[in-house]
Amino acid sequence: MEKKRVLVVYYSQTGQLARVVESVIGPLAAEPSIRVDLECVRPENDYPFPWPFFRFLDVFPESVYLESPALKPCGFDPDADYDLIILAYQVWFLSPSLPIAGFLQSASGRRVLAGKPVVTLIACRNMWLTAQERVKELLGAAGARLLDNIALVDGGNSLATFITTPRWLLTGHKGQTGGLLPPAGVAEADIRDSARFGRALVAALRGNLERGEHPLLKGLRAVEVDERLIASERIGYRSFKVWGRLIRAVGPQGAMRRKPLLAIYSVFLVAMILTVVPVTLLLRKALYPLMRSSLQRQKSLLELPSGSGDFRLEEFRE
Repeated sequence: MEKKRVLVVYYSQTGQLARVVESVIGPLAAEPSIRVDLECVRPENDYPFPWPFFRFLDVFPESVYLESPALKPCGFDPDADYDLIILAYQVWFLSPSLPIAGFLQSASGRRVLAGKPVVTLIACRNMWLTAQERVKELLGAAGARLLDNIALVDGGNSLATFITTPRWLLTGHKGQTGGLLPPAGVAEADIRDSARFGRALVAALRGNLERGEHPLLKGLRAVEVDERLIASERIGYRSFKVWGRLIRAVGPQGAMRRKPLLAIYSVFLVAMILTVVPVTLLLRKALYPLMRSSLQRQKSLLELPSGSGDFRLEEFRE
């Protein structure tokens, strides 16, 4: 019998997403009837880790406007007939990371995705909704079929991760701090447990379920939307669009004349997170009884296609 072919495309700056990918695809790679091709997207000018402060801020406008960086040639055959494609990405400024945005808009990316079923895999802080909506648009433009989405997030509270995530990106330090701040990133237990998705995909591929239109990972708690953050994320994204347009008008990425405006923006961003976000959360909490039905509908829609149900967890957990 001919092997099923799975293409896994990812870009991991810190290495965390690479480990998540390794956990998810472990069962697929171990299955004799499945061939896995792993493709790490490679920018012509890669992004450093840790990130110098202004280089970190300098990718913000292009991230929000999905301005693709130049990429090195892909290592897979874009005309190959893959049975399933797994697209794994980080979230940069409420948008898919620039290397993945570049892949999705590249000629080779669009060719390999055309007509293919796709599973998206996200590892990020806690806000991924807007990024996933952009990815859905790009997948749709390429003619791909989104079957499932997996979102693994940092389990720390919003205030803690506001400190720990930038510290990790800018210094490389992600460990616990004096018992006050938790480690940054997706928990090790969650990374290990993500192998359940790989086991479910093996079963689905054996049954040719990827050829259908239904999710393959339903009932595995693939995504869980925090409805308290929906409004904050939408407000933040609108702000990013305004500031991104302004900074792009000043000059291209890397231009020295951007730095003063980026410095002003960084102060504005911190002020917004410390003032607007808490106020929004308090208002949401106060108004929640009146908005419960609306928020639950939004939550259910944003969790599609895979959902937050857990009725199949025991079937695919070791």
